[in-house]
Amino acid sequence: MIHDFGIVWTERGLLLSGLANTTILSVLAGVAALLLGFALTPALMSKYRPVAWAARCFVDSMRCVPFLLFAYIVYYGFPSFGVRLDNWTSGLVALTIYNAAYMAEILRGAWMAQPREPVEAGIAFGFSDIKLFRRIILPPLLLAAGPVIGNQVIQIIKDSAFLTIIALPELTHAASSIQSRHYVPFAAFITAVFLYWGLCLLIEAGVGGIGRAADVRR
Repeated sequence: MIHDFGIVWTERGLLLSGLANTTILSVLAGVAALLLGFALTPALMSKYRPVAWAARCFVDSMRCVPFLLFAYIVYYGFPSFGVRLDNWTSGLVALTIYNAAYMAEILRGAWMAQPREPVEAGIAFGFSDIKLFRRIILPPLLLAAGPVIGNQVIQIIKDSAFLTIIALPELTHAASSIQSRHYVPFAAFITAVFLYWGLCLLIEAGVGGIGRAADVRR
């Protein structure tokens, strides 16, 4: 067993490269999904039924489709419509679109839970819509939704492991490559597990900081 981990250690460059790809991919997808979620949230809350219905259909469809299947659709299905993406871009697009639905629902719930008094006060002081959102709505919204958004980012990290099916060189793909060449499945995959765990612990630490800031604000 020690010998197996020694083999994995000799391949640490491949594992660290996979970890770097997973980190970059997850951060980019998390930020893009959050921004897209911000765009979708007003649509979910729109008073115009067609707009709200279209946004709700998108959110519900993403929440009901397994991510593995959606990644297949993006990578293998989009070329049928003339949209050809490399495996890295396909993975980023799949993670972003899929998790934007969850981000939108998280933000909608946090928005609905915000007290109306500060918003009404901002309107009374003549704040424009943009200034009202930036100064009054956004800060408490992000603090309230921060821990749940952090949990969703952790889910993005875990979802990224499925992208090994499209040969994206992320962490799981690196571990699979090591075990296929050296036949050390336990050592390769348990090392990957601990690397995923360390990455998620960093996210949890950030979420904890947001939670403490929210407690101080309250």
